Amino acid sequence: MGVPRFVNAELQQPEYWGEVKEFLSKVDEIMSRLIDGHEHPPLSSRGDAFLTLMRSIVGQQISSKAADSVWGRIESSLGAVTPENILGVSYNNLRACGLSGRKSEYVVGIAEAWLSGYSEIVWCELSDEVATSRLVALRGVGEWTAEMVLIFSLLRPDIFPVTDIGVIRSMERLYNQGNALSESELMAIAESWRPYRTVATWYIWRSSDPEPVRY
Repeated sequence: MGVPRFVNAELQQPEYWGEVKEFLSKVDEIMSRLIDGHEHPPLSSRGDAFLTLMRSIVGQQISSKAADSVWGRIESSLGAVTPENILGVSYNNLRACGLSGRKSEYVVGIAEAWLSGYSEIVWCELSDEVATSRLVALRGVGEWTAEMVLIFSLLRPDIFPVTDIGVIRSMERLYNQGNALSESELMAIAESWRPYRTVATWYIWRSSDPEPVRY
């Protein structure tokens, strides 16, 4: 897969978005309705893998509302969320923002890794597989967290976070009358969206949350 081209240099948006909406609308009637009902805004990126990674760590295993609250306190405490600023405060400061002890360890470890060479990685030039392997090598970063970076920072077009609870529940509601779907069933539904499962995932999220998902 090539490096995505962007149409906005400040808040980056993938050039492929418009044509992909047409493709998805043709292959999936439900997706067509979702796209019509949630036309704007499209997925966008700030182009900062570290920031997206931090937001994803904060969002692990908690609701989006709780994650937004914790993130707001982190920004109030640190100002810019940078490796240097994270390493400039204590674990107690991070925990006072609402991070668990384990997540505090994760963000400090990732900040240290960033200053020890990860900041030099040209993420946009890596394949999905290589970027994922570099990310999951960091303590606290699993497949879901890596997928959030691939989607929200690198804007990769074909990422399907099949373990994301929002994706699971929304797809059960949309495609199976609210009944449970196995991982293999979810993957089968998403197969028709290839090679643009990221875009479909965005609209799946939008179907259940009026506020666009951001990481």
